[in-house]
Amino acid sequence: MNDDMQKQWYVLKALTGQEQKAQRQIVAQARTNGLCEYFDIPEEPTKDEVLNDFNVAVPTERVVETKDGKKRTITRKVCPGYVLVRMALYADEAHKKLNEDLWQFIQRIPGIMGFLGGTSKKPRPITDAEAEGMLRRQSAEEAKKPRLKVNFNIGETVCVNEGPFMNFNGTIEQIDPDSGRLQISVSIFGRSAPVTLEYWQVRRITDNPKGV
Repeated sequence: MNDDMQKQWYVLKALTGQEQKAQRQIVAQARTNGLCEYFDIPEEPTKDEVLNDFNVAVPTERVVETKDGKKRTITRKVCPGYVLVRMALYADEAHKKLNEDLWQFIQRIPGIMGFLGGTSKKPRPITDAEAEGMLRRQSAEEAKKPRLKVNFNIGETVCVNEGPFMNFNGTIEQIDPDSGRLQISVSIFGRSAPVTLEYWQVRRITDNPKGV
């Protein structure tokens, strides 16, 4: 398989909390089963290798949070429950014939529950631009932007103005005043997905002055 043009990005649904485990399994088992050529995975492991560099990625970002009056920089998942993988899933450019070996390989990865998008027998890839948006990292300096002390209510509609989901609209489902975080529901590739954001990463769309 020499044609890199056949490799495209796919979103895999993973058990929450097992994203990195599934990521490691994909890389390790691709090497064991001689399937590296269908991914961007080098055949030989190296010391201190970063799996995200192989386009088997768990999107994360670095943010600064305030807890007990102290600031700390943490790394957190951008989309809990998802793993992004670039691979040659189809054996033809028309996407009519699945690569059966690769299809079965993905189905057997522990913690992976299937594909996001398309059908159970014909997964739909995402574009390079969509993948790039999800993989974009936030530097520690960018994360130190001051938080806005804005009141919000559950059920309000907000617009994301920072991070990989910039300009996405979402509905607030949970509010944590102590950590300064909101959980909002956004539509990703036609599916509703929960995303956790800081107060300052969203702006109000609906007018609801009685917030938290």
